[in-house]
Amino acid sequence: MILNFKYKIVGLALILLALNSCEDDLNVKSNNVLTELDFLNNPDNAVQLVNGVYNKQLDYDMYSFSWIGMTSITSDDADKGSTLSDTGSDKNKMDNLTFVATDISFKDVWNARYDAIYRANNALFYLEQLSINATLKNRLIGEVKFLRALSYFDLVRCFGGVPLVTSKININDTETINNLVFVRKSKAETYLQIETDLIDAINRLPLKGQYVGADLGRASKGAAQALLAKAYLYQEKWQLASDMSSNVISSGQYSLLSNYADVWREVGENKSESIYEVQATLTKGLVGYTDVQGPRGTPDLGWGFNTPSIQLVNSYQSGDVRKNATILSVPSTLWDGFIAPTTWNNPRYNYKAYQSSIAEPWNGNKGETAKNLRILKYSDLLLIHAEAAFKLGNTSAALTQVNIIRRRAGLPSLTSLTIDELYNERRWEMAMEHDRWFDIIRTGKARAAMLAVGKNFIVGTQEVFPIPSDQITASGGRLTQNPGY
Repeated sequence: MILNFKYKIVGLALILLALNSCEDDLNVKSNNVLTELDFLNNPDNAVQLVNGVYNKQLDYDMYSFSWIGMTSITSDDADKGSTLSDTGSDKNKMDNLTFVATDISFKDVWNARYDAIYRANNALFYLEQLSINATLKNRLIGEVKFLRALSYFDLVRCFGGVPLVTSKININDTETINNLVFVRKSKAETYLQIETDLIDAINRLPLKGQYVGADLGRASKGAAQALLAKAYLYQEKWQLASDMSSNVISSGQYSLLSNYADVWREVGENKSESIYEVQATLTKGLVGYTDVQGPRGTPDLGWGFNTPSIQLVNSYQSGDVRKNATILSVPSTLWDGFIAPTTWNNPRYNYKAYQSSIAEPWNGNKGETAKNLRILKYSDLLLIHAEAAFKLGNTSAALTQVNIIRRRAGLPSLTSLTIDELYNERRWEMAMEHDRWFDIIRTGKARAAMLAVGKNFIVGTQEVFPIPSDQITASGGRLTQNPGY
């Protein structure tokens, strides 16, 4: 909640790639006196142009209900929650793994990320023409390329290979739409675009510690390196994942917070463990994230969705402080002194999504809070480095990183390490943070993990989600559906 760069601007015409609506908040009408480039050649306005790309991350369709459903409720770590009668549109189907291509969650996640990509492409189109200070221009281009890569990373994990649009386009250009927007690239080609953007961003961006004041929280060199390390991990490029995560670890910019529970509280925002967060304030908050997962009942703090599963509860080792920092149990006294009453509907909630109205900034608006959303954190990088080291046969290096994580969690150090023990540490460290579903997919553990919670994972189909049916219809069948849907 530290940054001041989260506000919408009068800027350039940006239109949803999904062809659904226009972004009036980024619309400037040129006249004979002031052209778009004249307007943007003011450094403050150029920064605001890029802020408009960041702002998309706060929208409801970006990281709220649909993203939560696809990345968490699907997994063995979470249940739908809320009430039996409240399906959350399609969240019951996410929970039961019975989802189909017409479900709104897929439409939201697809559209939101292409909206973000379209904003990024338009920003890059203008930034590259500006005559502002070269250092600032270089940095802003790096920030936008990081943000575009992040959207494509979400898309490739969810849907596999997707259309790659990397330039400003005119949605009235039917030929371009048919031959570019409605043509899927392979998974490998999508990852190559992510790598290309991030390598360029790394060369342009400053270290986290070089940002000060209102700029703290903008994309940094470490953020681009961390995302690239994660992209390499997902592709099983072990040496590259090891090298890139080592760059982050050795940079001297990051360290674990002493108290694990602080990572997702206001006190931990943009601190030493933070590599990249979606920045929120009381005046421009994160829409829906806290509200969707807030306790439901009396008093009503939210909708009550995405509740930790009993299987997650029972998986923790005795004495692991991450359990009580992740799972808000009912009844209990919360960290801020609030009493969690038995009048709440569910026995457990996601503690990491809890926004304190007592001890943190609060204006009474449950639907748009000042809670930052953690996207990349240092403990994630330690575990990426550990997994890559293990796969390369360097179990000693892997054990070192895992034991750093375990000691912070209040657990004894291990003297040896198996791959399943490493995966368990990742599960506990990252629980309810939207990685579990992707982790069990990429490690081949999905069918066994879901069978253990009584759900049937369809091998050969559910490794990816369906392409939204409305996109296939809009493409005239040019977009191809994923197998089995």
